[in-house]
Amino acid sequence: MKLSARNQLKGTIKEIETGAVNAVIKLDIGGNIISATISMDAVKSLNLAVGKEAYAVIKSTSVMVGVE
Repeated sequence: MKLSARNQLKGTIKEIETGAVNAVIKLDIGGNIISATISMDAVKSLNLAVGKEAYAVIKSTSVMVGVE
């Protein structure tokens, strides 16, 4: 499958925090952790598991940056 999103970051799933409806997936991208909240249906249909390679696909119209 090809996507129009240019920000596709390949990583390894380090953790999956499951809930009743959603899960938080933590991907290790070169030592940086990216978290994504997705549905449990998506976790099951993609057969996501710790240690499996996956992509973080980021498509956004704005990025926020903050400091203390």
